[in-house]
Amino acid sequence: PYLNMASRGLLLLFLSLSFFLILCFANLDDPSRLVEEQGYLKREHSLGKPYQGRGMEIPFWEFGGTTVVSNEYIRLTPDRQSKRGSLWNTIPVVMHNWEILLQFAVHGSGKSLFGDGFAVWYTKDRNQEGPVFGNQDYFTGLGIFFDTYSNHNGEHAHDHPYISAMVSNGSTHYDHDRDGTHSEVAGCHAKFRNFYVDTYVSISYINGQLTVMYNFDESTVWRPCFFVDNIELPTGYYLGFTAVTGELADNHDIISVKVYDVSVKQAIEKESTAAEELDWSTVMPHANNKAPPRPHIEDTRPLLQPFWYRLFSMTMLIVLVVGIIAVIGGVAWKKQQEKNRKRFF
Repeated sequence: PYLNMASRGLLLLFLSLSFFLILCFANLDDPSRLVEEQGYLKREHSLGKPYQGRGMEIPFWEFGGTTVVSNEYIRLTPDRQSKRGSLWNTIPVVMHNWEILLQFAVHGSGKSLFGDGFAVWYTKDRNQEGPVFGNQDYFTGLGIFFDTYSNHNGEHAHDHPYISAMVSNGSTHYDHDRDGTHSEVAGCHAKFRNFYVDTYVSISYINGQLTVMYNFDESTVWRPCFFVDNIELPTGYYLGFTAVTGELADNHDIISVKVYDVSVKQAIEKESTAAEELDWSTVMPHANNKAPPRPHIEDTRPLLQPFWYRLFSMTMLIVLVVGIIAVIGGVAWKKQQEKNRKRFF
């Protein structure tokens, strides 16, 4: 009897745990539930199908450059060289704690070489065209970079595609030739290109912690990219997206944007009274964990050249070698002919 009671107890415990796990995973079926249950959707900062309002305008948003709006996506750049596009929210974000759920797609015809990437911005100024993935350098605020091409081969190089974050007060230069390794606060290698399923990224800023997670396989699992504490970002900045192509190209598409105010829940409970009284609109962007300053040092080996350049170089080398062999062979054949003539005379 004691054995039967113990078996029944174990069976009951197993069934209870199974039921609990089923409930937990049921709440993760939809990737968007990662943020939906943590705050209120802010429609003035969000974007989804259908995109157009009246005419070609999108309410609360403006776009520029090569950006094209269709029924299925907002394409910042086509898969063509030397293009740049932008999409900016026209309403400043007044929440101190927020989370962004972004559905995007980066794809193109390139198999081994492609670029350059796109960026998600939370900055003081909006729609300022420049060299940093289509936005201005020396920006003030936060940039999350989705970099698909490696410009750097030095000791601080990393695999691509690569997601990284940079916090700037307007005095920091983004070193594009070094893929921003001089100024990033954190980053991770994430293969987000040429997926034929929905690709999502979650960017949250809650109580001074910046968190980036991604879901690229339509599963219930969100994978962490990085968590960084001691980040200071003010309120009143603008949300934006930019992309750029150079000698290499890709399609950079924004599918949907959902922004949530999470300050109404767990965020306020954790903040101290002093923090609540602080005027967050006056805070200067700052990160304690950014990479320490170091000089710009040229690579010890050359950067990877485009395929056409390498093919042309290899072809010229082969032609040169064949030409040298032909010249040497011709000289040798001529001397042999002269010897044969002397032999007969």
